[in-house]
Amino acid sequence: AEPAPAAQSEDSTSSPQKIVCYVLLNHSRSNALVVDGETRRLKLQPALNPLVLGQHSEKASVLFLQHRDENNLLNPPPHAFPPRLLRLIDALEQQPDLDVELIPVTLLWGRDPEKEDSWLKLLFTDTWSTPSKVKQLVNIGLHGRQTYIEFHQGQSLRALIDYAKTTHPNSSPATYIISTLNDYLDAQREVVLGPDLSDRRNVMHGLIKAPDVQDSIRRESIRSKISMVEAERRAIGFLNEIVSDYSHSTVRFADVALTRLWTQLYDGVEVHNFSTVRELAKDYEIIYTPCHRSHIDYLLLSYVIYKRGLMVPYIAAGDNLNMPFVGQILRGGGAFFIRRTFRGNALYTTVFKEYLYSILSRNTPIEYFIEGGRSRTGRLLPPKTGMLAMTVHSHLRGRAKPIVFLPTYVGYERLMEGATYVGEMNGKPKEGESVLGILKTLRKIERIFGKVHVNFGEPVFLDELLKKNHAPKHVGLHEELPAAVKETVNAAAEDILENINKAVVINPVSLISLVLLNAPMHTLAERDVLLRLEQFRNYLKQNRYDERMQITELSNQEIIQYAVQLKQIEFVEHDNERWVKVCETQDALLKYFSNNILHTFILAALIAHLLKAQLAEGNAEIDAAELKAQALQAYPELKKQFFLKWPEEELPAEIDRALAYFEAEQAVQLQDQRIHVTAADEHLKLLSAFADLYALNLKAV
Repeated sequence: AEPAPAAQSEDSTSSPQKIVCYVLLNHSRSNALVVDGETRRLKLQPALNPLVLGQHSEKASVLFLQHRDENNLLNPPPHAFPPRLLRLIDALEQQPDLDVELIPVTLLWGRDPEKEDSWLKLLFTDTWSTPSKVKQLVNIGLHGRQTYIEFHQGQSLRALIDYAKTTHPNSSPATYIISTLNDYLDAQREVVLGPDLSDRRNVMHGLIKAPDVQDSIRRESIRSKISMVEAERRAIGFLNEIVSDYSHSTVRFADVALTRLWTQLYDGVEVHNFSTVRELAKDYEIIYTPCHRSHIDYLLLSYVIYKRGLMVPYIAAGDNLNMPFVGQILRGGGAFFIRRTFRGNALYTTVFKEYLYSILSRNTPIEYFIEGGRSRTGRLLPPKTGMLAMTVHSHLRGRAKPIVFLPTYVGYERLMEGATYVGEMNGKPKEGESVLGILKTLRKIERIFGKVHVNFGEPVFLDELLKKNHAPKHVGLHEELPAAVKETVNAAAEDILENINKAVVINPVSLISLVLLNAPMHTLAERDVLLRLEQFRNYLKQNRYDERMQITELSNQEIIQYAVQLKQIEFVEHDNERWVKVCETQDALLKYFSNNILHTFILAALIAHLLKAQLAEGNAEIDAAELKAQALQAYPELKKQFFLKWPEEELPAEIDRALAYFEAEQAVQLQDQRIHVTAADEHLKLLSAFADLYALNLKAV
């Protein structure tokens, strides 16, 4: 069937002159009542008002696609035509000047993510199965108004009839119309609930019987000199180790538990640019690729997505998290487990690739961390392209929607693993994951960790990159990836990391960290802190790193007070003046947060560094062309280390913007393509502050 039109948001309205009929999937009087109430609230044509079509009328303006045959309740035919639809088609045939606008409606009981808070209700929210009368009564009693409802774009019934007659002349128009609307509403339902998945056992059974897996089992039997039964047993063991056990009840339980946890732990979760996700979800296979800062990332992104009405992604989790009890909960929430290396294990490789292919074939969203592990420095790590390559390979095997990678920035103001990170940065060995370690972490839930920021970045479209690199359209499971596909994988990885950095959130903690950690003894007079905050903010406003970048709306004074409340900085008295000082033991952690945003300043820092180097040699002036040449020479390494977004051809214009900022702050004077550094001490301090960002942080590069 041809696809119905794309959905509109809930506030879509119809012209009052149109004759409207609302289309629901399943026959239910309670559903009709809910839709009627919502149409009246939104001042749309009420669903339960009579539908008058010239000489023809219906009792209500609602039709159900899956209609019960009242004359055959015990054994209804599987595809009974909705009587109202048949009557409307006949009426339009007799009255060619009239039309009816069909408006599909998605309605799910207990799937209003913003309101659900009852543990009992978690067991009775809607899934893919059609509810029985008893369950529907329980739904009404438990959920009341707590429903998810979305009105989609209307479609002309007459246009559907005409199209059906043209393209399907041997079938009834009703057959085509029902098929089209059924497919459309199923697609909308899938966006919210995810695909109609079989249980884990059946998924594993299908995978073990897949031809490529059976072929790999035969090879394992020959290579290891074992029986086919034993080789298959190994493959089943790998599947048990890998495969998710997604459960709607686990996800709903996690929703309630995490809502309470966030309330205790954080002052709020701020989400930006989620409209990007909603726009892409209906037409693309979404691969969420966030940066990895904390174990909380696993929970946080799924929580944000679920609370906004979309299916939580399946998450590629390291097998180090497959611990007793914890691993099972993570599986129920969509996690599947992956070994750190596949080297030397051809059977495991085939089994995992086949499972990934099956997920993509079912159009299930996926999430994995492009950096591989958590960053211990606050800066993005170089990409680990293993999962990315397998994703591209699976896509090139066919049978899936077009893929879009969604880079996502996650920013914290305090880290639960902060003490562990400090120890590791001071030379302690990395701690392995354990249930005891998690329990120790949970002891911190009474503490306040500020806000969490999630910002969805600019999408990366796989097909565009494949086309750009002239990659083949099909690659078999056991085929080596061609060079063009490998180039595509590397290009996608770079684009993802650059787009994560574009979506940076300049939060209060990261900004004040950048100011104080580049000051002597990590201490400054309060008036100097306020001045430097203002200067840095001015730079960000005049030279926005990207349109998706978010900057804290707190005033400079509020930023200082906020960091004091989080016990990251403190006030001290010096020479009868109030100074601001980084708290003891917080230096390393604030360094982490300043590194989150360092890339937005690093180009200006390079320019300031080059100008100060000239000054140190006794030259207060430099030719602009020479400065740009020096910057261009240093830029490739800088771009590589900080995943900067500018190609080299755009760099001269960006340098001009940075110089314009320094000129506005009176740190330099520009005349006749010459740059003169201002000698006044207060202006040199600004230049030095930027230059220090480069000199102090590039030691670690």
